[in-house]
Amino acid sequence: MNNIRIGIVGYGNLGRGVEVGLNNHPDMELVGIFSRRDPETLDTTSPTYALDDILDFTDKIDVLILCGGSKTDIPTQGPALAEHFNTVDAYDTHALIPEYYKKMDKIAQENENVAVISTGWDPGLFSMNRLIQEAILPTGDTYTFWGRGVSQGHSDAVRGVEGVKHAVQYTVPDPLMIDQIQEGKKVPYEATEAHTREVYVVLEEDADPVAVEKAIKEMPDYFEDYRTSVSMISEEEFNHEHQDMPHGGAVIRQGQTSEEEMSIIDYSLTLESNPEFTAAVNIAYARAAYKLAGEKQFGAHTVLDIPPYYLSSKSKEELIAELL
Repeated sequence: MNNIRIGIVGYGNLGRGVEVGLNNHPDMELVGIFSRRDPETLDTTSPTYALDDILDFTDKIDVLILCGGSKTDIPTQGPALAEHFNTVDAYDTHALIPEYYKKMDKIAQENENVAVISTGWDPGLFSMNRLIQEAILPTGDTYTFWGRGVSQGHSDAVRGVEGVKHAVQYTVPDPLMIDQIQEGKKVPYEATEAHTREVYVVLEEDADPVAVEKAIKEMPDYFEDYRTSVSMISEEEFNHEHQDMPHGGAVIRQGQTSEEEMSIIDYSLTLESNPEFTAAVNIAYARAAYKLAGEKQFGAHTVLDIPPYYLSSKSKEELIAELL
């Protein structure tokens, strides 16, 4: 069997995570990294190309992994590239996923390609676990917590605010609420009340800190509904204190198997590197996209649609023998 030929679009934290992660998959090979920056300036030994030249590779790449931000990059790059390639992305603006899915499905079907969308861990693995938990325990409540950790999407959104030079955003869950849920107690839950958001910003010279803070706190789909703190810090402090990218979280389901008996399903992640783990998820779903394309199952797909064994390099028979 030939190796799956992968292209990376974008070379930020997620793109570097995909580049590193591909070393763990002997059935895949990296064709190249495509960037809007000058390819000669990228700090990598992998082949690099200008994004403007990507259509020269339509017959050389099996799956593109899109590693841009969800706020501005993927909404435009996803539809444009799905016309010509099979794609995988980690689009994570939850409220807009249904609209994005419809657009990608139409374009991918019309061009006989596969577009696997929203394949990170939330949306992504957490979405799949919510489905499984609620199917098994239909009477009950589901609680999702993120953090404490760095959100790539939210950090990227803050960096897009005028006057921001560097920024990082930490999502912080309410630990008392988590303890109560794991003990089986019923608690009132709203994601916006169960988390706070901490933003640390290095300002551009002459930027207005009041205007920057206002723009961040009022940003729809990201901050406007959350309790958000914005701290202006020096570049020295940012470089010293905010370079690691941990994250994690949990999806917890409290469900009644009868009127008297409760069960709790707790799926959790602890990640030293959010981008490297998100990249690892994307890589596995790139394998699934390759298989779907080979079966001519064109259109958009999500983690809710794709059989789990499509993610593995092993055969279905091997997986049944080893894992069941």
